[in-house]
Amino acid sequence: MIREIQAAALSDAVRELCITANTTLPQDLRQAIGAARARESSPVGQAVLEDIQANYTFAQEQGLPICQDTGMAVVFLDWGQDCHLTGGSLEQAVNDGVARGYVEGCLRLSVVDDPLRRVNTQNNTPAVLHLRMVPGERVDITVAPKGFGSENMTKLKMFNPSVGQREVEDFIVECVSQAGSNPCPPIVVGVGLGGTSELAAQLAKRALLRPAGTWSEDPLYREMEQRLLERINALGIGPQGLGGVATALSVAILPWPTHIAGLPCAVNLGCHVTRHAHRQL
Repeated sequence: MIREIQAAALSDAVRELCITANTTLPQDLRQAIGAARARESSPVGQAVLEDIQANYTFAQEQGLPICQDTGMAVVFLDWGQDCHLTGGSLEQAVNDGVARGYVEGCLRLSVVDDPLRRVNTQNNTPAVLHLRMVPGERVDITVAPKGFGSENMTKLKMFNPSVGQREVEDFIVECVSQAGSNPCPPIVVGVGLGGTSELAAQLAKRALLRPAGTWSEDPLYREMEQRLLERINALGIGPQGLGGVATALSVAILPWPTHIAGLPCAVNLGCHVTRHAHRQL
């Protein structure tokens, strides 16, 4: 049985999610920030975290952006293979939803039409679209606006496969250390491990969607995430880079099979406003 999805319905959902993601911080991040405030030993760090809490509360109450950088729209679309899109093309529907969400939602328009010519598109399109075909007759949409204070801190390293786990962990910690205050800590650390260079980068971005404070189901990676979080928070960068123990809220690693001759590792950092909103059609 094939289920029809109207392009207009997809567009409307993306519009709504763009606005929601930029004005309402997910509950898992609220809880993680609250937990960070409770364990923060630095008075300055405590005050910063209290300001962060007051900011996201005010933003939701007033329907205002949590951050002035409302990001480039990254859209994760898991499309059920028993669904058929009618009334328009998929990419056009997504971009129409992004355009309406950003313009009608009075969100900052930050996208330029060419990386060198730098002319603003005036509607924050095009979106970065990650499409997966999955079983079933449902469509899962996640909009994750990505600000570039954190995006600019992305790192990719193609390791020799003979390296040990410790060297991979050292690289991840080094990425956070070098980023310092730039990604607006406390941060969420997404790691893509394996695949190819482009897949590792995509996995690192997708890792940021995992609820903050949860761990990998694989014991190897769960222990690795916990160890990395401890090491990162021992760096002393602290909230907004002003010192303290709350440098990171969570570390999420997504592994993938890879070639015998390689070990790609990508690190993507999310700021304390690691935004995302989800809806199912």
